[in-house]
Amino acid sequence: MEDSPSDPNRRHPTAAADDDDTATTPLLLPGRWRRHLRLKTALSSELSGAVGDLGTYIPIVLALTLVSHLDLSATLIFTALYNVATGLLFGIPMPVQPMKSIAAVAVSESPHLSPSQIAAAGLSTAAVLLFLGATGLMSLLYRYIPLPVVRGVQLSQGLAFAFSAIKYIRYEQDFVTSKSGPARPWLGLDGLILALAAVLFLVLCTGSGDDVSTDARGMDCMDECDGDDGGDVELSRSRRNIDRRLRTLSAIPSALLVFLFGLVLCFIRDPSIFSSLKFGPSKLQVLSISWDDWKSGFLRAAIPQIPLSILNSVIAVCKLSGDLFPDRELSAASVSVSVGIMNFVGCWFGAMPVCHGAGGLAGQYRFGGRSGASVVFLGIGKLVLGLLFGNSFVRILNQFPIGILGVLLLFAGIELAMASRDMNTKEESFVMLVCAAVSLTGSSAALGFGCGILLFLLLKLRRMDCFSSRFLTSASKDSGDGRNVAP
Repeated sequence: MEDSPSDPNRRHPTAAADDDDTATTPLLLPGRWRRHLRLKTALSSELSGAVGDLGTYIPIVLALTLVSHLDLSATLIFTALYNVATGLLFGIPMPVQPMKSIAAVAVSESPHLSPSQIAAAGLSTAAVLLFLGATGLMSLLYRYIPLPVVRGVQLSQGLAFAFSAIKYIRYEQDFVTSKSGPARPWLGLDGLILALAAVLFLVLCTGSGDDVSTDARGMDCMDECDGDDGGDVELSRSRRNIDRRLRTLSAIPSALLVFLFGLVLCFIRDPSIFSSLKFGPSKLQVLSISWDDWKSGFLRAAIPQIPLSILNSVIAVCKLSGDLFPDRELSAASVSVSVGIMNFVGCWFGAMPVCHGAGGLAGQYRFGGRSGASVVFLGIGKLVLGLLFGNSFVRILNQFPIGILGVLLLFAGIELAMASRDMNTKEESFVMLVCAAVSLTGSSAALGFGCGILLFLLLKLRRMDCFSSRFLTSASKDSGDGRNVAP
């Protein structure tokens, strides 16, 4: 019997991978590493996809460095190692992104969180995820959470990224106070014209984000049909020319070129950067975390971060991996354990707490990342910068054009939001949209998730007929003697 469209047990058609070979921790399968690094598309596309999540990474890292005195060198080095490890182990462009709720509390609340309190919050969140992943509870959650609710969380996160991106493009930003300033000028090295030119360039190169190889196969089939039916040869030739042009445009590492252009503008905007750079990594130090740090970090930052990490960093990531890579859907247990291990290694040295974000995966896929090699390239780049410039690299980040970061974030957010387009019924769409609306207006994915689950259960309860069969049986018996007996 087929599952109903809104069945909580309904999963992506390829979700069986969660119960098969992907359920084993990838760390135990080193023979897969070479296959995970094999390029799935052109090298230029993989390099372009590598920078697809920097629209969220750079602003948060910059804000934490300036406000909470985050160790930028340790963050670059450890997130580089995380990128290389996840590329080898998972075989997809798995992102390594900041824990956003912890970052938001650290820079927006007063008093600001210290590096030790940030580390305590990251370690507390990591402990919960490691426990859920190691015990199998995360897999249980992943299996039974209704798909419309997950899609609602993805839609809200994607739209939230897109809204933030528009603010980055339209207004000056002060990441220290987390506030928007006056409208961005049209001209200048961080003006509206520059950002709009980047948008047009990315749209021209990547289109709507469709897989060009799939489009090409479709065109080839149409051409064969036209040939069989005696169709116009000129039309077939025109389609092939369009196909070649699309392949050429998609081979351009558009996001990478936009990012490198932004780096060049950093030095043009502030030539004194050259004299302020110091070569060599900063010294790594183990943090001393007091009991007050643990208490403050857990209560203020870890509590709001834990539900977001469970939903967006594990469940939504696994669902999205099944959508984008049907043959490589990730297991919830392995992703949850991965987040736990990463933070238990780096947070002790002052590195930023990190997780795997669905928005980052969508962004890296959007710009061409198709294999683990994409994030390995990103990791190598971060490692070089961390070892070469250390904490002085913050001067470069501080001059990076925010409008260009907004452009990269915009495409990542839209790609994540488009994952929700597979809702097949009005009921599914209703649950998804209510969940997304509550998440956006309440500024909490956990609140939207709770409302989505409640709405889903109410709709199921509305259609239950647990008593109808017994009522009909009693009614048929009563009709013979004319007596009415309550069922």
